[in-house]
Amino acid sequence: MDDSNQPSHLEAPARSCLFRAVGFLTGDMHVFREWMKRRVLVIQLLDWIFRGVAQVMFVNNPLSGLLITTGLFLQEPWWALNSLLGTVVSTVSAILLGQNREAVSAGLYGYNGTLVGMLMAVFSTKGSWYWWLLLPNVFTCMLCPVVSSALSSVASKWDLPIFTLPFNIWCVFMLQLQESTTPSFQRYSTSCHTQTRSHMMQIKYLFLSVPVGVGQVYGCDSPWTGGLILLALLLSSPTICYHAMLGSAAGILSGLALAAPHEDIYSGLWGYNSALSCVAIGGVFYVITWQTHLLAVICAFFCAYTTAAVSKLMSALALPACTWPFCLSTLIFLLISSEIPAICRLPLSAVSYPEENLRYQRQLRALEKAQHGQQSGGQEEARLRESAGPNVQLDSRSPSPPLQQEDLDLCEKKLPRCEVIKTHTQRSVWVCVCISIYIYE
Repeated sequence: MDDSNQPSHLEAPARSCLFRAVGFLTGDMHVFREWMKRRVLVIQLLDWIFRGVAQVMFVNNPLSGLLITTGLFLQEPWWALNSLLGTVVSTVSAILLGQNREAVSAGLYGYNGTLVGMLMAVFSTKGSWYWWLLLPNVFTCMLCPVVSSALSSVASKWDLPIFTLPFNIWCVFMLQLQESTTPSFQRYSTSCHTQTRSHMMQIKYLFLSVPVGVGQVYGCDSPWTGGLILLALLLSSPTICYHAMLGSAAGILSGLALAAPHEDIYSGLWGYNSALSCVAIGGVFYVITWQTHLLAVICAFFCAYTTAAVSKLMSALALPACTWPFCLSTLIFLLISSEIPAICRLPLSAVSYPEENLRYQRQLRALEKAQHGQQSGGQEEARLRESAGPNVQLDSRSPSPPLQQEDLDLCEKKLPRCEVIKTHTQRSVWVCVCISIYIYE
């Protein structure tokens, strides 16, 4: 006997286990989330914190949040510490305020705290390890759920998300109090668009600006941090990872088209808002189709031009643009109305990662098709009942009409080739058919 086929039989269970393990770690890790519900609150809090860190990029995956946190520590440990502190304070504050537990466990009340804590440390003029900065960070992050809840009560009337509006509000408020600036946006606001002819754009930095633009969502300009963030996005959803890179590239092209300073393009300042907008439209709040994919690309370019305009306006107040361009442009694209069935915006209660959103829409369409089939069948049956007359019953469970000798004679006259069936049940069915034929004629 030839044993050459035995390894293939052994590989099948191994592949099945591998795919099952990968499925357990990707997406939103729903099985792990259900398992965590049976654990103590302190253990659950760890899961909620890392989900909150990842929710900045619309990812509901604690392992992705852990990878992103690793990238933040790789950039600057002091910044990462402030971002984690902001996530913890914001999440605990939401629990104490009695916010929706499902939203809290998904990290939806933590991501604004992540950004507030991170960017307050980035914009601080006191440098790293200025411990007094923790006090305003804790206070600001503690009030993030208050602002989130207030904005959600207004945005829910249109079934819209609040995105990073609480972060933008508190960031502007605190930066005005501190009267602090950062080298990055200070360079953007004061630099002119004229550059020397001898300056040659290096292709290497141009390609590196794509992951740097994604990393600038968290205020990081390291390509290694951006690479880890992209890896975290890829782990949860390849669609989100692809649209993040596509949006960052759209921002870079827009910066080149507007003759922006090369330093701003290399540092990712033109890419992070476009990356967020492209991800939001490209599969998160819309079901991913080629039409919504094209819409996401258009939104990314629109967001890049909005970034240029908003940055110029905010520079008059010595403030960075933050994520105001992303919020404004994405909300505009979520409010559009279209008669194209492929451009389908999901209700907020059904929003998940793009692959799950697509699966949800297919199941919804299959259910609607089945219900439509049942309704069509019921209408057809009612029409047949009306056309057949009151003496003929279409339900097989109803009693058969009484047999009459005249009916049998009539059947033999109308259909001379048929034989009169002898059994009682068969004769009953045959008489119903013959009477229907007679009535029709």
